[in-house]
Amino acid sequence: MRISVSHISKSYKQVKALHDISFEVKPNEIFGLIGPDGAGKTTLFRILTTLLFPDKGNATVADFDVITEYKQIRNSVGYMPGKFSLYQDLTVEENLTFFATIFGTTIEENYDLIKDIYIQIAPFKDRRAGKLSGGMKQKLALCCALIHKPKVLFLDEPTTGVDPVSRKEFWEMLKRLQQKNITILVSTPYMDEASLCDRIALIQDGKILEIDTPEAIVNQYPKQIYNIRANKMYQLIQYVKAYEFNHSVYPFGTYVHYTDRRPDFNPEDLKRYLASKNIFDVEIKKTEATIEDTFMELARK
Repeated sequence: MRISVSHISKSYKQVKALHDISFEVKPNEIFGLIGPDGAGKTTLFRILTTLLFPDKGNATVADFDVITEYKQIRNSVGYMPGKFSLYQDLTVEENLTFFATIFGTTIEENYDLIKDIYIQIAPFKDRRAGKLSGGMKQKLALCCALIHKPKVLFLDEPTTGVDPVSRKEFWEMLKRLQQKNITILVSTPYMDEASLCDRIALIQDGKILEIDTPEAIVNQYPKQIYNIRANKMYQLIQYVKAYEFNHSVYPFGTYVHYTDRRPDFNPEDLKRYLASKNIFDVEIKKTEATIEDTFMELARK
């Protein structure tokens, strides 16, 4: 089912959390809202799940208006907030049963939807939710969000604080859910997860920077990026930032991502400059842009 957001704005006193946000999520699409903490992702999710009213604009979820038809939306969506919010003193099975009962259904009735996830936590069904590992809590929360067979699934930073293996498993589960005609809107601060979405919106300071497929967003990066590494990385970063021709300098793993303002940049010029600063054994090589590079470039504007 479609999600439509049109000119949504929201402020908390003097802080403007969302500035004129507009986008659409297509039916059965995995749409990613990508941005750092404080970008406005959670505020937008709370508006779309009818927990907050927008100051301006309008939105529909599964063809229902978020203000006038909030009851229909609450019956049609599943919401997994960023913070684990299930009943920690209840067991895995008791939490599932509780949420199924709220929506007038049973675990058995919609078991086919959660089966692939539930079988991973079934061995711990009698364990209290508060005693589960981070990855198991994540799977339980997803089961509870799906137990009433929602048309739209909202996942607010679902993999934050979860180990890499559990993150990979989680995204594999989302791909399988997509095949079951569920529209998924997921937010994440992890730029590497953007490539797992069908389309993404990059958001910063409550503003949408760009909306497109991950591939199209990366392809629009305007400059050649170079990986730079040397024997003194901290000093390297300081001197490259002070280099008169630098356009951008960002630490990236074991390298520094560098772009130059000149169209005819010669790496040997930079090496000579660094040698004058006693930075030797410098490695400079071309590399491909990433979502993170594109985000940083758009955020500069």
